[in-house]
This record gives sequence, structure tokens and C-alpha cells, in this order.
Amino acid sequence: MTIINNNLINTNLINNVRKNQPISNQNNETNNNTKTFKEILENKSQDGIMFSKHASMRLNSRNLQLSSSQIKRVEDGVKRAEQKGIKDSLVLVDNIALLVNIKNKTVVTAVDNNSEKIYTNIDGAVIV
Repeated sequence: MTIINNNLINTNLINNVRKNQPISNQNNETNNNTKTFKEILENKSQDGIMFSKHASMRLNSRNLQLSSSQIKRVEDGVKRAEQKGIKDSLVLVDNIALLVNIKNKTVVTAVDNNSEKIYTNIDGAVIV
């Protein structure tokens, strides 16, 4: 044990941590199902679009619902935006406007297309 910045640190645990390696439990048992954070993040980003907590709250509070076919269209729009080099996009699907961070494939917010007419901090728009 070592004291660093007034915290008691177990140096044995620190020495066992390696870059891109899962942290094993204290008994040093191996678990074949353990994935690194990087692997989990890469798999998650390949699964399609994600909705931020804020976007989910906006969809719920505004009674906006996306069908599976609409979500598929949004995913296709995100792919097209990514191919064009867009970073932050407005994606219009039917009467719903979604602001999407293309790099993270994350819907940042959602509004009813009939209520808002000005969208800022975007560098492209996709109508699907």
C-alpha cells in the first residue's frame, strides 16, 4: 500500500492494469466473457444509432414516437451524412426533426418539425 495525494492506493492493483486489458478481479481468475471498454464501445457503435438521455426525454415529453421503419430510415440518413463528411446533422423523418452527432451516431435532441423552424450548430441536413 502507498499513500498518493492523501489516498491509500493498493499498488498491486495498479501494476496489474494494462492498456486495453480488462481489469480482473482480486482473485486473478480469468473470465473468457470479459471485454475491454474499447471492444464494448466499438460493438455498441456498430449496432446503429443511439439516443442520448436528453433526446429520449424530449421524445417522451413531446409525445413523439419513432417506428422501427423510421429508425431504419434515420440510420440510413446517418450513414449518408457520414459518407458526406457531415459532423452534426439535422435529420428530418416525416414530422420529426432529429439533431444527430454523426461521429457518435447519437441523436442529441428531437423536436416536432411543426414547432421549431431554426436549427443551429449543424453542418448538414438529411431528409429521409
